[in-house]
Amino acid sequence: QDAFVAFHVNKVLVSKYLKPLQIGELAPDQPSIEPTKNEMLVKDFRELRTTVERMGLLEPNQLFFFLLLAHILFLDTAAWLILFYFGTSLLPFVFSLLLLTISQVQASWLQHDLGHLSVFRKTKWNHLLHKFVMCHLIGASAKWWTLLHSQHHAKPNCFHKDPDIDMHPFLFTLGKKFSVELGIKKKKYMPYNHQHKYFFITLPPLLFPTYFHCHTFYIAYTKKYWADLAWMLTFYIRFFYTYGSLLETKSLLAYYFIFRMLESSWFVWVSQMNHIPMDIDYDKNLDWVSTQLLATCNVEQSLFNDWFTGHLNFQIEHHLFPTMPRHNYCKVAPLVKSLCAKHGLEYQCKPLLTAFADIVHSLKTSGELWHDAYLHK
Repeated sequence: QDAFVAFHVNKVLVSKYLKPLQIGELAPDQPSIEPTKNEMLVKDFRELRTTVERMGLLEPNQLFFFLLLAHILFLDTAAWLILFYFGTSLLPFVFSLLLLTISQVQASWLQHDLGHLSVFRKTKWNHLLHKFVMCHLIGASAKWWTLLHSQHHAKPNCFHKDPDIDMHPFLFTLGKKFSVELGIKKKKYMPYNHQHKYFFITLPPLLFPTYFHCHTFYIAYTKKYWADLAWMLTFYIRFFYTYGSLLETKSLLAYYFIFRMLESSWFVWVSQMNHIPMDIDYDKNLDWVSTQLLATCNVEQSLFNDWFTGHLNFQIEHHLFPTMPRHNYCKVAPLVKSLCAKHGLEYQCKPLLTAFADIVHSLKTSGELWHDAYLHK
């Protein structure tokens, strides 16, 4: 299956684990593709995948990723040195906060690359550096992220299958269909007709300091990810020891909470701009390409956009080829556009600010649809 091929780098190794699970072969007269899937699209995408592999677009440029890691470590160190050399008055405090926030967000983009096994050819090196970046530099569980993010990639924007939209309906109502359903059932967990307003003071600033903090430790503990927990503790020991030697307790806690809020805001706006405005529905069991295209959109390319979003402005290409190194997205994009044009699939690409505005617009539209259905007698 295309999903299996997309997720696994070392297919020979994985096949060894699959052999005991084989129950038989399809009879020659049986179709190999389900009726809900576009057979010609599947065939063309597999040909495209072969072309991508032949062009070497799945091969990482390790210098690219080394420089990314170097600039993350430089900013991380600089944030502390500013307080050490210039004191803890307001200006150095703020400047240090900004540098650490940039370092943390860029580290989150890098751990995303490592989690997708796109930095090294060998899986074990991706896993090892993933623990260093995610657990030690950021303070979250690598396995926790992989568990949730793999589900998101398999079924993006599919209700009950994509954990990224679990905020529906408890905090927000998402998607036109679900908003109307919720209104008809007279369910109201929040004042959804105002969700485009309270979005600004809830999800962006508070996702990391509250929910993610608790959830990553909860999953790591309950699933016994002991190695991850040990790595995570090194982040907190390092942070509170180094910054605690410079800041008083209240200032230290404020510093920590503020940079987590800034990091969270940056992450949420970037991660949601590609998905929230798109189609959100139950799983329709569509083919791999259709599933990804309905749920993702792109943002225009520029040096700033590439850096600011960790190349998640190429979300379509990333979802079609999740193990592809991000520096190659721009090379495969024209081929993906041609595939979409041939099969009449919409390939959405927006300016960055438009993509941000569309998050708010989609929340407003969903809230209004819920409100109208809720009030309907």
